Amino acid sequence: MTSPIDAIGAVSGIGGVSGIDGVGAASGTPAATGPNSDFAGMLAKGLQSVQASQNKADDLAIQVANGTLSDPAQYTMAANEASLAMQLTVAIRNKAVEAFQEIMRMQA
Repeated sequence: MTSPIDAIGAVSGIGGVSGIDGVGAASGTPAATGPNSDFAGMLAKGLQSVQASQNKADDLAIQVANGTLSDPAQYTMAANEASLAMQLTVAIRNKAVEAFQEIMRMQA
């Protein structure tokens, strides 16, 4: 199953979630080194966490539908966690885009 986060894979290998070391790795170039690699690693780790929480919520939703989940509250909590993580990710992305646009306006 393909999720919206898979489309972010070009950023730092988040879509594939496993085995990507840095920002350049998605495009076939060597992974970033230096201070920017720390940021790329943190970004990758954060997006992997969002993807993991969404996968957990999806798995629990299937268990609820099958009737195999003993405590449906687990699904509710996992779904809320995934939703909040996605909202935070989108808010951070929006702020980054706004900052980039502001920098571009300052250069014009």
